[in-house]
Amino acid sequence: MPRAVCLLSGGLDSTTCFAVARSQGFDCYALSFDYGQRHRAELEAARRIAKLLRAADHVTLSFDLRRFGASALTDDIDVPKHRSTTEIAHGIPITYVPARNTIFLSFALAWAEVLGAADIFLGVNAIDYSGYPDCRPEYIQAFERMANLATKAGIEGSLRCRIHTPLAQLDKAAIVHLGHSLGVDYSMTHSCYDPDAQGHPCGACDSCLLRRKGFAEAGFVDPLNYPPCS
Repeated sequence: MPRAVCLLSGGLDSTTCFAVARSQGFDCYALSFDYGQRHRAELEAARRIAKLLRAADHVTLSFDLRRFGASALTDDIDVPKHRSTTEIAHGIPITYVPARNTIFLSFALAWAEVLGAADIFLGVNAIDYSGYPDCRPEYIQAFERMANLATKAGIEGSLRCRIHTPLAQLDKAAIVHLGHSLGVDYSMTHSCYDPDAQGHPCGACDSCLLRRKGFAEAGFVDPLNYPPCS
């Protein structure tokens, strides 16, 4: 099987994306990041999912973006709660981590070149998402062009990098439907930006709200337990 590097956060989107890659016949190498995020509970979810979906290998890289801060995910800034879908869709929120996907994709590109893998899978979404600039199709296209100028394999012509974003034009409900069709166990995933000490979701941050909206619109029950008041 051809090899692919799959970015795996442990969330709904990245897990579905991983399942898509497997369904397309790729031998999947999972890549996760411990970057100082407050929602580190996602890393345990990523470990569970990589094992469940039979990743060929699973690497978790550690570096500390808290040194830079400037995001509610990597700094002592409150995570926004109880925002409407209109508010979520407007502007770039404080949960944006500066250059995060550029950093993640750069590591993925390096590992892919070492593995002899032409394909990288990323679960970004440009419809039901929080306005992050590094989730847009034009950004992905630009990074792919850059990737083929930046590597030995690209310059020598032995490998042409392809970045797959199979969820890019799907809303959360469609993503949930797709995952169910592929047998994804969403009880293994973690989406919350501000979980409690035990890793339970808050139910009120943008990520929780978009996830809950997706399950409701898809007609499925979200298997995660949310606080009754959220």
